[in-house]
Amino acid sequence: MSEELLRLSKRMSELGLCSRREADEWIAKGWVRVDGQIVSELGTKVYPSQKVTVERQAAAEQARRVTILINKPVGYVSGQAEDGYQPAVVLVKPENRWEEDDAPERFDRAQLRSLVPAGRLDIDSVGLLVLTQDGRIAKQLIGENTSIDKEYLVRVEYTKPGRLPDADLKKLNHGLWMDGKPLLPAKVRWQNDDQLSFTLREGKKRQIRRMCEMVGLRVVGLKRVRIGRVKLGNLPEGQWRYLSPDECF
Repeated sequence: MSEELLRLSKRMSELGLCSRREADEWIAKGWVRVDGQIVSELGTKVYPSQKVTVERQAAAEQARRVTILINKPVGYVSGQAEDGYQPAVVLVKPENRWEEDDAPERFDRAQLRSLVPAGRLDIDSVGLLVLTQDGRIAKQLIGENTSIDKEYLVRVEYTKPGRLPDADLKKLNHGLWMDGKPLLPAKVRWQNDDQLSFTLREGKKRQIRRMCEMVGLRVVGLKRVRIGRVKLGNLPEGQWRYLSPDECF
C-alpha cells in the first residue's frame, strides 16, 4: 500500500512534537529537518516514513512555555472577553499568584502572550481552568481524541417530589443523548445529599447542566476539581499557580 503525503505541520502534530501553529513557526525559522535536511517552506508535504527532527532552539523555546492553573471565580469567561465580561487571563498577575506556589518560574508579562485556555468553563461555574502556551498540552486536553477525564462537584436541587430515582442516576452515567448523539459513558455518584460528583471524558457546551435538566435536577453550583492527574487542591478562588515540572495531566 503506497504512503500518503501529509503536510509537515500535521505530521509534527501527530508525532506529538508540537501544535500545528508551532510547527509552522518552527519551519519558517529553519528549525525543522526532514531526513536530516532543513525544510523552511510552509506547506511542505512529507511521507509518514520520513524522519522528522527539530533543532535544539525549538526544544528550548518549548521548555520556556508556561502552563498556568487558575481557580476561576463566577463571572469570568474562559476565553475571549464577551458581553462585557472579562476573560480569566486578567487574573494572571503577580499579586494573584498563590503564595504556596513553589514552581521555579518567575512571572513575566511575556508569558501572557499566546496563553490560551485548554478547555472551557462556563461563566457561572468555578474551579480549575488551564491556560497554556504549549500546543502539546492544549492538544492533549482538547484534541479530538483526548482520553483525559475531568471531575466536577455539582450541587443540585431535585425539581420533582421525593428523591432522584436510581434509574435516573443510571441514565446520567450512560444512556442520555445530546445534540442528536449519545453521550460517552460518565461516572456520576452522590457525594452527599445535595451534591453529585461527575467525571466526564467530553465537554459539550453546558453539558452537565443539560444532563441534569434531563432527569429533573437543577444545578445550583458547579466546580471543576480535577483534570486528568492534576487537582485543584487548595488553590484559592481567583488565584493561580504554574503547572510544576513534575506534574502531568
